[in-house]
Order: sequence, then C-alpha cells, then structure tokens
Amino acid sequence: MNPSEPPLPPSGSVTRGDGVGRSALADRTGYDATFLGTDVPLPVPARDGVATVVLPYTHFTVVFRPDRRLAASTAVCIEGRELLEDIPRDDAWEFDPRLPEEHQAGNDVYRNNSLDRGHLVRRLDPVWGSPAVAHRANTDTFHYTNAAPQADVFNQGKQLWQGLENYLLDHAAQYDRKLTVLTGPVLHDSDPPYRGIQVPLRFWKVAAFMQDGALASAAYVLDQSPDLSRDAERALAGAKAGAPPPLGPFRTYQVPVSDVAEITELEFGPLPDVDVLPPARGPEERWRRLESYDDIVLHA
Repeated sequence: MNPSEPPLPPSGSVTRGDGVGRSALADRTGYDATFLGTDVPLPVPARDGVATVVLPYTHFTVVFRPDRRLAASTAVCIEGRELLEDIPRDDAWEFDPRLPEEHQAGNDVYRNNSLDRGHLVRRLDPVWGSPAVAHRANTDTFHYTNAAPQADVFNQGKQLWQGLENYLLDHAAQYDRKLTVLTGPVLHDSDPPYRGIQVPLRFWKVAAFMQDGALASAAYVLDQSPDLSRDAERALAGAKAGAPPPLGPFRTYQVPVSDVAEITELEFGPLPDVDVLPPARGPEERWRRLESYDDIVLHA
C-alpha cells in the first residue's frame, strides 16, 4: 500500500463502516438476519487474517474487503409482495463516503474497456416498501462497494444468472414471498490483476427461503473464466497492452452450499445443512450445469 493511503483495518477484524462519511449513510439499518423468521447471519470470513468492513444500506448490507477493493459478500432482504419495479434506473455510481476512495474500485477500473459494473445486490432486489424507502434503496445499490467487474458479454448463462432472483421469488410465492439472497465474488489469490485490482473469475449466490415451514437454501456459481486453450494468445497480447483479462463465456451452475463455503472461505451459518440440492455421489456430479430454469432443483 502507498504510505500516503489511509491504513486498512487490522487483519482478521470486522468493523462497521460509519467513519469518514458518517452523516451521509448513518441512518441505514442494512440486512436483517431474522427477516425470514429464523437467523440467517451475514457471510463473513471463516479464517483469521481477513479484514472486512460491514456497510449497511437500505434492506441490504455489504461485507467489504479493503485489501481487494471489492465486497467479500452481500446480503439482501427481498419482500416480494412490496417490490416496486417501476423505480427508474439512473446509473449514477458513487463512492461510499464511509470508506476512503482509495480502498474502493471506482470508475477507473471500468473506464474505456469491456468490463461492466456488475451489481452484486441486484438493483431491484431491495427496492420495496414505501416509495421513499424504495427510491433510497435503488440509489444505495449504485455504490462502487456493491459492484464487481464482469464481462459485458450477454449470453444464456448470464441471462440465467440475472434472472435467478425472479425465478426464486416465483418459487417462494408458493410459500412466503420473502427471500434472503447472499451474493459475492469468489476472491482468489490467483485472480488476474488489472488496474490496481484483481478481477474475480467466479461469482456465487446463495438463496434462503422458507419451505413447508422450514428454512431451505440453494446455491449457484457463475463462472467467467477464460478458455485458455483458445484465448492464451489473446490473453498474452492483452496483458502487454494493458487490456482486461479475456473473460470467457458465462457458465451457471447449481452447486452445494457447502462448496460455496469452501471456495469462498466464508461462514454460512445453518444454510449448508438445509440445502435443497441432493447429495451427489462423486465430485464430478456436485456442480449441476444450468442450461435453463427447468434444470434448477428447489425441492430436496
């Protein structure tokens, strides 16, 4: 780190982001771990030595890793009966004033390239309640702390990923139109460097909901890893030219919640034990490639 930059939180610490811009977002209460009527805690690092800052917004919370300048996890409460889908999108991205800008991946990462600012908490997910609250939630999702770089390619895999919450809400409508969705990038040490950050190659999502009066969960992974056998030459040329890594086609999988916990090194509380995906016999069967919503398993 540059000596002139503000210091990172101590290793292994979890702090609350109410420092620099205390007045700007001081009234945000964030994610409610008891929203479903049973405790679904924030996903936080399972091992010591990983410093995070907890940033509450309207109906969602970001667990932020300043060392990576990206979120480790996010958690949002979705009240399906009160969603306001007519809130306009303004795309006015901002730094969170509770953190030094140097610790956030801002527009410099996304400028003049093929990378999208990928919402982690989807824009419409927390947009429910009164119009004033819904508008505030919409604005809150446009903080750089809630973004991570994704390839701008749009294909079937990405379409599946973007529609998962709607699909899960439709399922939850049969029981209780409340949904808790946890999302984040898989932050791996080998992620390719670009403009002062490391670009995540995979993203994860874990949904929690009530089913027949009991807590249930389902997990998904989006993989944008490049096909190195095909893109090695382009990757080498891009690295020399300072281009972003050659992210590959989106592949979406339904996976065991326990696998998400393993690859992210995050704690997921009771969710691995209430996974609706049946246990697979072998490792090669554990990740279920999704080609359409009909491939999703939501009943144990």
